[in-house]
Amino acid sequence: MTAPTTTPTRGSTRRRMSRADFEDRFFGVLKWLSIAFFLAITVFPLLYMIGLSFKPISKLIQEPANIFPTWDEFISLDTYRQILRPVEEGGRGFIKFIVNSGVLALFTVAITTTIAIFGAYAAARLQFRGKRAISLGILVVYLFPAVVIAIPLFVVFSRVGLRGSLLGLLIVYVAQTIPVALYMLRSYFQTVPASLEEAGLIDGLSRFGVIRRITLPLSAPAIAAVALYVFMIAWNEFLFAFLFVLDQPDLWTLPLSVQQLDTTEVPKTLLMAGSVIITLPVIVLFFLAERFLTEGLTAGGVKG
Repeated sequence: MTAPTTTPTRGSTRRRMSRADFEDRFFGVLKWLSIAFFLAITVFPLLYMIGLSFKPISKLIQEPANIFPTWDEFISLDTYRQILRPVEEGGRGFIKFIVNSGVLALFTVAITTTIAIFGAYAAARLQFRGKRAISLGILVVYLFPAVVIAIPLFVVFSRVGLRGSLLGLLIVYVAQTIPVALYMLRSYFQTVPASLEEAGLIDGLSRFGVIRRITLPLSAPAIAAVALYVFMIAWNEFLFAFLFVLDQPDLWTLPLSVQQLDTTEVPKTLLMAGSVIITLPVIVLFFLAERFLTEGLTAGGVKG
């Protein structure tokens, strides 16, 4: 005998379908509400900052609720002219600070990326004694917050004469960014098929030739992601700049110079203009390298 089969009635099917439709609509609305909420709390402060950066302080005092600049205020760029003008001409001399931050960030990216490529490749491909300990050490060093080593570095660099120089900051930035760069690239290199590199070695390539002709082209998204991440760290770093070059105004970086604008004597419109200057390059680079950043971070997380 076969067990009797029950067929759902039309009413029960309608109830299940209506519940499924309700859940789809509910979560669909919840998704768009969540997106709108997070866009509002992230985009509005940015628009507020940009709007105030174009308004004269006199207009802001008269109409504090009106954050949108007029067309004349937008094209005049008076606030930006004032903040970029040299100090000798009554400005804030931000061009010098932009150069300092740019030089530090670019050299940090070049040095860190170069060291991280060879170090991560060795950790991912070569066999040597203490390999596991070194790999764990990379992660442990990355977990230490910067404030823990700030004071010891301040004392050591003061004694060796590197405090108060961009070279000292460069050394700190490289040391600070190498662990995360090594960790990210090592994870990505492990996803590159080893058979391709072995084929290159069989064809007569040296180990450096394999890295240059096979590994690096396949790892371009990860390298771009690491370079962008290192640039953002070096460009926005404040703690070590504050400790090392605060007494050397000519060597100030952008984060340090923007922080010095946060006083009662300086109009808030200048502070907003400085904030736009320090934020804009990172936003532009992020959108230009968004595809590489996404591919590098996601593909590098396949193997840990």
